[in-house]
Amino acid sequence: MSSAANGLTRYPIVQAPMAGGASCPALAAAVCEAGALGFLAGGYKTADGMYQEVKRLRALTRRPFGVNLFMPQTGHADPAAVEAYRGQLAGEAGWYDVSLAEEDTLGTSDDGYDAKLAILIEDPVPVVSFTMGCPTPAVLASLRKVGTYSIVTVTSVDEARAAQAVGADAVCVQGVEAGGHQGTHRDDPQADGTARVGLLALVAQVREAVALPIIAAGGLMRGSQIAALLAAGAEAAQLGTAFLPCPESGAHPLHKKALTDPMFPHTELTRAFSGRPARGLVNRFMREHGPYAPAAYPQIHHMTAGLRKAAAAAGDPQGMALWAGQGHRLARALPAGGLVEVLAAELAEAQSALNDMQKRSTS
Repeated sequence: MSSAANGLTRYPIVQAPMAGGASCPALAAAVCEAGALGFLAGGYKTADGMYQEVKRLRALTRRPFGVNLFMPQTGHADPAAVEAYRGQLAGEAGWYDVSLAEEDTLGTSDDGYDAKLAILIEDPVPVVSFTMGCPTPAVLASLRKVGTYSIVTVTSVDEARAAQAVGADAVCVQGVEAGGHQGTHRDDPQADGTARVGLLALVAQVREAVALPIIAAGGLMRGSQIAALLAAGAEAAQLGTAFLPCPESGAHPLHKKALTDPMFPHTELTRAFSGRPARGLVNRFMREHGPYAPAAYPQIHHMTAGLRKAAAAAGDPQGMALWAGQGHRLARALPAGGLVEVLAAELAEAQSALNDMQKRSTS
């Protein structure tokens, strides 16, 4: 992935930054040591919490790594809709014996963005990526000045063009198959229920629209899929769900088990847990509350935090946010370094087969 991440890794494989605990220093270090690019998730942490994880990762590996930041959210949620959803969740609060966060404790919408950026400019890391928005040209110029490679997550051609216009070094093209939050630059409720673009088609469209290196993300679980995306014009592939069941992952054991549990056969996009579209395994909470969840991120994320924590403590995956991509049934509970090696071997095999086919067709 020489052009995709400035010659930082041996393999064109990126471990996705998964906020909420999964992308911990142990996982990122194991991925980096195996020759891929490990990522820490800066989202939902304080600036100091993020920095402490960076220090722990540096103690575990000298290989290049990345840190992901959530962009500040500028949309204004309807307070009445938020309160109505609080009423919708009253039964859950009673069942788990927890209180729902009140409006004045629902947290800020900037996720400590400025403070985190200041730390990453003062003490630079090799790669910084951005999700749920596009940074300013000044921010990217500041990162470039300290030698940091920047990646902006995009879900459309227009977003890719915007990332190129502000000076991003690369784009992470996220297809609808991806687990967790859709990294759209603007959360448009009017787009709910409409056909979002699949990864292979989106990579082809972005490839023709911008001149930036592409990292492809969305439902990828096998090296053969990575080969297909590289053939389509991507420079590297980013995998999240594939790394969730690894022993180094910080994901909850119930979450890891659910990925291949027949009780959870498919995924859907939902606002139920956070107020923003995110793909997860369909469970009771999603079925019962998804239709009523308003577009109110991160207010709903903070409101449901206690419920999700209580469900996990009670051993109840039906009340947890089980983020997962569409390929979750292909999950393999391998050590992270071993998974990187397996993916790399599958990639090499697929590329070799493709080369053989091309030779035969031209002979």
